[in-house]
Amino acid sequence: MRDESISVWAKIFIGAIICFVALFVLYLMADKEQVEEVEYATIKVKEEPVIETKIEEKVAPSPSNPNEKVEYASTEWAIHGGDYYNRRYSMLNQITTENIGDLKPTWVSSLGSGAEAKYSGEATPIVVDGVMFITTGANDVFALDAKTGEQIWAYSPDIPQEMDTVCCGWTSRGVAVGDGKVYAGLLDARLIALDQKTGELLWETKVAEWEEGYTVTSAPLYYNGKVYTGVSGGEYGIRGRVMAYDSDLGYEVWRFYTIPGPGDMDGDTWPTDNNAWITGGGPVWNTPAVDPELGYIYFATGNTAPDLDGSNREGDNLYANSVVAVNAENGDYVWHFQEVHHDIWDMDPANPVILYDVEMDGVMRKGLGQAGKTGWVYFLDRTDGTPLVGIEEKPVPQLAEQKTAATQPFPIGDSFVPQGVFQEDVDRDLGDTFEGKIGDIYTPFWEEPITLKPGPSGGANWPPSAYNPETEYFYVLGNDTYFSFARQEDEAFEEGSMYIGSIMQPVSNAPQRGTVTAIDVKTNKIAWQVDWDAQAYSGVLTTAGNLVFVGHNDGRLIAFDAKTGEELWEYQMDAGANAPSITYEIDGEQYLAIYAAGNALAGSKHGDKVYTFKLGGDLPEGKVIDASISSDEKVTTTSETVSLNAGLELYTNSCIACHGNQGANGHNGPNLQNSKIAESKEAVIDRITNGKNAMPSFKDTLTPEEMEAVADYIVTVVSPLGE
Repeated sequence: MRDESISVWAKIFIGAIICFVALFVLYLMADKEQVEEVEYATIKVKEEPVIETKIEEKVAPSPSNPNEKVEYASTEWAIHGGDYYNRRYSMLNQITTENIGDLKPTWVSSLGSGAEAKYSGEATPIVVDGVMFITTGANDVFALDAKTGEQIWAYSPDIPQEMDTVCCGWTSRGVAVGDGKVYAGLLDARLIALDQKTGELLWETKVAEWEEGYTVTSAPLYYNGKVYTGVSGGEYGIRGRVMAYDSDLGYEVWRFYTIPGPGDMDGDTWPTDNNAWITGGGPVWNTPAVDPELGYIYFATGNTAPDLDGSNREGDNLYANSVVAVNAENGDYVWHFQEVHHDIWDMDPANPVILYDVEMDGVMRKGLGQAGKTGWVYFLDRTDGTPLVGIEEKPVPQLAEQKTAATQPFPIGDSFVPQGVFQEDVDRDLGDTFEGKIGDIYTPFWEEPITLKPGPSGGANWPPSAYNPETEYFYVLGNDTYFSFARQEDEAFEEGSMYIGSIMQPVSNAPQRGTVTAIDVKTNKIAWQVDWDAQAYSGVLTTAGNLVFVGHNDGRLIAFDAKTGEELWEYQMDAGANAPSITYEIDGEQYLAIYAAGNALAGSKHGDKVYTFKLGGDLPEGKVIDASISSDEKVTTTSETVSLNAGLELYTNSCIACHGNQGANGHNGPNLQNSKIAESKEAVIDRITNGKNAMPSFKDTLTPEEMEAVADYIVTVVSPLGE
């Protein structure tokens, strides 16, 4: 009996403990639920001043930030493309088609940077909180008072002047601003963050090694606590990539390789019997767009490497020459659309993608447009990459040696530049002495030279396009140039050296033309087009004032009627207008600004000024604000230092962007190895002094001693290479 009673009491005691523990757990759970419920309620009422920062931090934005609405640019120009969609459209409408005749300069600032021949001015200004942030071809970063043009601060990075892995001129296309910082990608493949108010360097990260051919020329993108950038250098056998960096500390969060490796998805679009993918190219020249609702970023990838020789890289060569969507939070692949399969013509899409929403057949669609070097705009559904306006795969000419793709995508609609060379073109533009072979857009080549269009200049190149929601037009700049292609001896890859694969060059004395085109995004048909006797090489801004602004190589900023294409206004500046303009508002007044600094590839006059306009602007004639970093005297080369080494350095700084390494495979100039002019020192000096065709005069840039040094180098070193 005693043992049984003890057992009963033990059971009761144990049961009581269990009940107590259970009640305690329930109490804790109820308390936790109450606390969570209170915190949730507090967070929802965000306007209450009692909210503590630590509670706000507990609800970090979702990866996609679906509730962040993308607004058109208005009082500020806070993002490189105007908004996260890259539309380059402003809601400001104070300046209109009716009153634009009264648009005049209100301030002009001289930056004292980037005016030398090797630099190109391609940057889009950013305006936030009344401050304009701009970067020059020398990669110097300036903060200016957006109302007066006075310098607030300036930052000058130490870029190695011995860099010899720059494809297409020393440049920077702009900065990003966010989280109290200004972010800039540098030509030597660094990413930096500066204090937005002081310009102090807060952090820097090495993105890649410039000695291996990597550079950064695009403006970075700030979004949701990250900074996104791609790398350039497709002409140097790089493996392209896009990276996301933490905006506070600068460490890499994720990277997406634009060239997949063996075993990766779509890695089988590269050969399995060699390592061509390691040097496969796929640079990213442009700033991505973002759709916060979907949580994707979008960018276009560049050419395969070697650019012009497909014999060792059989397959479509993904994801080169493509529009790509990846998850903005972790970099995971979402979808791609390849514009040129197995590219052998250097027709890589360099133009930034544009996102837009439009009603088609009674349904609102999430659109994406990308203007290619092919001369077409590719309109896609940005949710999955399928064509929004039809695109057909069609058979194209074949050449076994080049391992050409069987078909290529042909968008239904209009091209904005000619896409082939025909006999009437030869008769009109090339003359009786032209004896070369001609072809259309996808004609392959080997040992016999062939002249084609559009070629590596485009079509559309890097200058950004724009979208206007009122007209529902996509505005794009195009180049119409003749390019000749020919096979050269097998080129072995050497790290840090150009890796082109064959020879390409513009046709000597052939005209260069350009187009300014409005395309209906619903039909891909041309609504209006303006033809120029020069490349269109600046970028587009469109506004709610029914205006389109475009810069010209000759230094004019021009305004068109957005609906009709009628030219309404122009202003002559002192250097090539080869960068996009922007607009913003301060104290109720709308301003228009552009960086006019010229461009090596466009062959336009160089300068160093930001021009800013408003209605009734009253800037005294010739008055310029000095916003330069310092007044240090420029170091010039004297006759005592002139030598072949000096000539090589001057050639690298002033000529390589157009004429290429050792005089060949440039992007806008003839092959000097095969040039009759290059055989004569006097003829070379005359061409450098006076210029001709697309080549500018260097008489205001180089001293007579420097011209002689360049001529010595070309005649003595470059010209004999063609023998």
